[in-house]
Amino acid sequence: MTAREEARWARTTLGRGGRPLYLLTARFDQHRYAPHAHEEFTVGVCVGGAEIIDYRGGRIRTGPGSIVVMAPGEVHTGGPALPGGYAYQALYPEASLLTEGTLGVPHFREPLLDDPELATALRTAHTELSARPDPLEAESRIPWLLTALARRHSTARPMCDTIPGAASIALTVRDRLADELLAPPSLAALAADLGLSRYQLLRAFRTTMGLPPYAWLAQHRVNRARPLLEAGLRPAEVAGLVGFADQAHLTRWFRRVLGVTPAAYRNSVQDTAR
Repeated sequence: MTAREEARWARTTLGRGGRPLYLLTARFDQHRYAPHAHEEFTVGVCVGGAEIIDYRGGRIRTGPGSIVVMAPGEVHTGGPALPGGYAYQALYPEASLLTEGTLGVPHFREPLLDDPELATALRTAHTELSARPDPLEAESRIPWLLTALARRHSTARPMCDTIPGAASIALTVRDRLADELLAPPSLAALAADLGLSRYQLLRAFRTTMGLPPYAWLAQHRVNRARPLLEAGLRPAEVAGLVGFADQAHLTRWFRRVLGVTPAAYRNSVQDTAR
């Protein structure tokens, strides 16, 4: 059999005009990395097989569901631990993305972490952002998850989670997103206008609204799409009019929110009206 040696890179940005974040999806049967280091943190989740990593003078072995965190500039290697090879998803965040909800740059004493809930959340975000790099979605999800990683597993002390005026902050952000749904502002810019960190804005919004900004905006776009579909417009036209990237993006959220595709919704309401 031919060995599987696959690596796919993707790039998203954290907010409109924001810094890029690189994501890697890899599956190797035999590949062994030469000693190397990254300028950013490496945050990886093993999704299959087992990998041996030489790091900090020791050797760690991953397994499905384990999280590996390696600091910027620290040399490491990687290779298969078993004949079946290994598979993982990794993202490479700048250090500042792990400090938004903590005091100081986090230090991870243990590079191998056991946190099934966080591993699942990282995998889901990685998969969805690799397939559809949405700036607001990336900015809503990645800093939140990386803050959870730093607060749960590093030596950094967490910032206070009490956000004075959280409800007012959330409503201000909601109104800005609704007003600019075709090209929403970055959360970093909104946070700066309000004198907050991005994490504080995210916490205020999630606490008040019950969901992150990108999910709220997607549902608002679905609600704006409904009367356009009822008026007879095609889903492909409607997607652009309410800010979705394309028809597939509209369809994904329409099914999540209403349980049907836009085309099925359009046909059903028009049938009822006859």
